[in-house]
Amino acid sequence: MTTTPNPISNAMTGRLRDLRTRLLALHKALLDAERINYERVHGAVSNTDMLQLAISHEQFGWLHPISELIVRIDEALEPKSSSTEPDATMLLTEARKLLSPDENGKGFPKNYFEALQQDPAAVLAHREVWLVLSQKV
Repeated sequence: MTTTPNPISNAMTGRLRDLRTRLLALHKALLDAERINYERVHGAVSNTDMLQLAISHEQFGWLHPISELIVRIDEALEPKSSSTEPDATMLLTEARKLLSPDENGKGFPKNYFEALQQDPAAVLAHREVWLVLSQKV
């Protein structure tokens, strides 16, 4: 039987699960706000159409890094994962970096800054994520 060096601790597993839950809420808030912006221009869309837009339309493409981070957390949390404590720590670091809005940035940081300026639900969800990210280990 092979053991993983420095497997993810129970405390870190709990923290990643908490982060994942809060990232999902943040992603939903941002997606809902972007949907409203889209529908102002193009009219109402069904939930099925919305799913396709979220996957493939350029207006929603800036949200993909959050989706990808959630997937990577899911993979790290799988029971048979070979992820280690340093891998989990790296996910927290990447989340901190990703979720740093920048008014003068480009791509995700700029879009994220603008979304936080426009949507109180996104601000509250951002705060909830940062409560997890700012915990001392």
